[in-house]
Amino acid sequence: MHTVTLNNGVKMPIIGFGLYQVPDAEESENTVYEALKAGYRLIDTAAGYQNEEAVGRAIKRSGVAREELFITTKLWVQDAGYEKAKLAFSKSLEKLQLDYLDLYLIHMPFGDYYGAWRAMEELYDEGKVKAIGVSNFSSDRLMDLIGHNKIVPAVNQIETHPFQQQLADAAFLKGQGVQHQSWAPFAEGRNNLFGNETLVTIAQNHNKSVAQVVLRWLTQREIVVIPKSVRKERLIENINIFDFELSSEEMASITDLDTGNSLFFALNDPEVAKMMANWKVEL
Repeated sequence: MHTVTLNNGVKMPIIGFGLYQVPDAEESENTVYEALKAGYRLIDTAAGYQNEEAVGRAIKRSGVAREELFITTKLWVQDAGYEKAKLAFSKSLEKLQLDYLDLYLIHMPFGDYYGAWRAMEELYDEGKVKAIGVSNFSSDRLMDLIGHNKIVPAVNQIETHPFQQQLADAAFLKGQGVQHQSWAPFAEGRNNLFGNETLVTIAQNHNKSVAQVVLRWLTQREIVVIPKSVRKERLIENINIFDFELSSEEMASITDLDTGNSLFFALNDPEVAKMMANWKVEL
């Protein structure tokens, strides 16, 4: 498995399996089980996805040794704060049937995430999590967090795909030693990604799928990816991306697709902040 090295020396697989929008318990368990059989070792879930228990069952069922796995989950907005974060972390561990996490992320930059970060620093110091990081943090919010705390986040997981390439943020993250991780690498099919002429042409040149081209483009940028699919054949296809390489010309042609805008939500929109504050999940 190809890996990246985080700022604390921990190695993280550069490709994993994401569980966003797979809330059905049976489907989540079976899909994670098939992903582990296919060779995935990074599994990315979250309290907000409501499938941590299914992930835990799949891990146990797979028989894969714990030390081979890299398990990520995330703290939801309602549990931001020192005490609440400690409790939420314990509940996630219990649901996942694990003794420790490989990566714990603050899911959104809302609520008392400073209190949550202090709790996460303590969990890290206690060896209960191997790395801590954030998700959906803009560069200014991340710099503020770095400037006022002891531990620099190991990862920032942000929307990154051919139409929102996060070029400035990628450069900032690299400069701060924070690993860039992509969510929605396929833009959930928006903007006709799978029919895009540039991507289709590159895929044909390599006898690969558009999905494989997108994942190879991201990993060649040293961005960690967590594609999702509930279809076994797609799971296998998505992880098999290291037997070809995109040329500098092909990389540049994909760069030209960037719009610089989110296809999902603007985190600086007050209505989005209000929505996140009111979005409660069952723990």
